[in-house]
Amino acid sequence: MIGDPFLNYFALGILFFVVGVLFYGVIAIHDIPHLIAKSRDHPHQDAIHAAGWVSLFTLHALWPFLWIWAMAYRPDRGWGVHSAGSAGAQPAGNADELEALRARLAALERRLALDAAPAVTQPVAKSQLVPEAKLVPEAKLVPDAGTAPKAKRTVGGR
Repeated sequence: MIGDPFLNYFALGILFFVVGVLFYGVIAIHDIPHLIAKSRDHPHQDAIHAAGWVSLFTLHALWPFLWIWAMAYRPDRGWGVHSAGSAGAQPAGNADELEALRARLAALERRLALDAAPAVTQPVAKSQLVPEAKLVPEAKLVPDAGTAPKAKRTVGGR
């Protein structure tokens, strides 16, 4: 045994300090993808946080994938599938075409509203009414078997 007990306690204190710092470091590192997702207002930030805890118990095997998942989303461009401009921006060349289509749509809606409006009717005199026609039974659509014309046979297929 070493003669000075102070050095024994000092070494034990350093050991506890190093273990505590490493434990805290592992906990802090596992939470980095969640903090990234939170700062970017990621739609899956709760799932990333839960997967971070699962990754903690699997020795951070999932951690690189969580980091990529958290970094893939940005509020200004979403998932990064838009080629130019923001998600809501429209190209300048299509603005005139869009306005023309809106004008055509408004004209069609006005026309439909006029067609669907009830017409003002005038009272009809009895002399203007058409007398009711007698009901006629419907004609048969399929001829009877005895009245159907028969095809003539020709000799030699002509």
